[in-house]
Amino acid sequence: MKKIICIVTALTCSMLLQAQDSFNFTFNHMALSVKDVQASADFYKKVLLLTEITNRTGNTTRRWFSLGEDKELHLISDLREPVTINKAVHLALTTKNFDAFVNRLREMKITFSDWPGKPGTVNIRADGIKQVFLQDIDGYWIEVNSVKE
Repeated sequence: MKKIICIVTALTCSMLLQAQDSFNFTFNHMALSVKDVQASADFYKKVLLLTEITNRTGNTTRRWFSLGEDKELHLISDLREPVTINKAVHLALTTKNFDAFVNRLREMKITFSDWPGKPGTVNIRADGIKQVFLQDIDGYWIEVNSVKE
């Protein structure tokens, strides 16, 4: 009986330790440091048609946008440290209306490129996904993908 109690206790402790090793994180938001929060907010509203949501901090130097499925983009203009930006660090979005989005970029005369950087070119990955890369007014890279068909 003592052996059974010891085994059950050991298994219970093992299961508790395993549960503590996994936090099951989910993505919540991405925050970008911007120079002019109004100009950046205008870009995300007009070019990407993101919906602005309530900024629950009450801080007027911040604007929040919905990325769908309870995910958010936060624009913050109260930090003054310089930001180093390269294409490998980017926000990636997917749309079912990829071709319409690319046409919108062309109509708005927004510069976009493929991954290597050829202007006005759509990149097609090996899995058939179409993608383009553009920069917001602060130089942050944004990747927009088509859905897998």
